[in-house]
Amino acid sequence: MVRIEVLGMGCENCRRLMSNVEAAVRQLGIAVDIKKVEDIAAIMERGVMLLPAIIVDGKLRVSGRVADVPEIKRILTGGT
Repeated sequence: MVRIEVLGMGCENCRRLMSNVEAAVRQLGIAVDIKKVEDIAAIMERGVMLLPAIIVDGKLRVSGRVADVPEIKRILTGGT
């Protein structure tokens, strides 16, 4: 199962990114474990400096911007 962590402090961009991740997963129809990480200490432990961010299976894939649904789908299907 794919593990996705959406990192952010609850700002509008963070909420939009979470919504886009959920939409991409729904559209792909795949089983994933999505975790929202809002604790600043936990975010810093992951070495992420720019929010919002997405970590997929332990690898930072997006940082400092809101990825759109098509980009997230590409990430989750092994594309760019």
